Amino acid sequence: MIKQHIAVIGAGIAGLSCATILQNAGHSVELFDKGRGIGGRLSTRRNDLWQCDHGAQYFTARHPDFILQTEQWIEAGVVAIWDPVLRVYQDGQWSIPQGILKRFVGIPGMSAPARAMAQSLSVQTSTTIQSMSHTDEGWRLTSTEHGLLPSHYSKIVFAIPPIQVAAILETHSKKISAVTDSIVMQPCWTVMMQFDAQIEMPFNGAFINTGPLSWVARNSSKPSRKGQESWVMHASPAWTQVHLEHKPEEIAPLLVEAFQALGGPQPSTWSAHRWRYASSDASIAIGSVWDADTGIGICGDWLNGGRVEGAWLSGQALAHVIG
Repeated sequence: MIKQHIAVIGAGIAGLSCATILQNAGHSVELFDKGRGIGGRLSTRRNDLWQCDHGAQYFTARHPDFILQTEQWIEAGVVAIWDPVLRVYQDGQWSIPQGILKRFVGIPGMSAPARAMAQSLSVQTSTTIQSMSHTDEGWRLTSTEHGLLPSHYSKIVFAIPPIQVAAILETHSKKISAVTDSIVMQPCWTVMMQFDAQIEMPFNGAFINTGPLSWVARNSSKPSRKGQESWVMHASPAWTQVHLEHKPEEIAPLLVEAFQALGGPQPSTWSAHRWRYASSDASIAIGSVWDADTGIGICGDWLNGGRVEGAWLSGQALAHVIG
């Protein structure tokens, strides 16, 4: 095997998963992420008084390989089981969800497993890759913050949403562009609420199938969460799309009102966050895409069912194809 110098753009679960396999295979790998931290939507907002997971709420494990990875995370102390009281709300009626699933969360916050994966990797945060070019020595990357980066890369892996891939990729790979152009991502407004004391609600998590909300959860019921009572709400993709360009201070009161309609009290403080590219069609099972002619690949949850598990498996699959 010839050792390659590979750039991975995006340090979420898919990018970290792919980079880990490539590095273990002997390649030199550098990851870049535009955020201040890593983990993508495995994220937690916090201050001195509270913390709240405002991206992915939990994850499940079905594939044998991901079950093994989850067990390793549990053993390392970065993941625990969350066993909430769950309900479903639809058309004014409450019910208990069918089926039994183990739900896992990062501890003390959702990004913990991502941070554990990144410990052995070279990750440069606050680096927004904006363009790429090819020379006789390989691929060059340019970032908003640092200009033209010094290294040449034999291969480029994208582990970011498709519209962001397209903006960087331009015309360098027709094969990759055909996929990214076909995927429509759905947005999500998230509201985080804090309360001065624990509130009385008959559930710790609820799937809402009526009105503007799709999910509400008592974040402080998750293992290892500290601080005051905190809840998180996700708006439905359809509602979010209609209100996509509203300001956070306009969105929060509307979703707080929807929470109160479910029987919840007025929070003491709240804030809103917009995920512009939150999810894709859950039926998409492309997995990953590799263009051997250009040395460019893509991976991510949006190519593989939309779950955390799908992201991890997508990164693994792409890395094994690259070799």
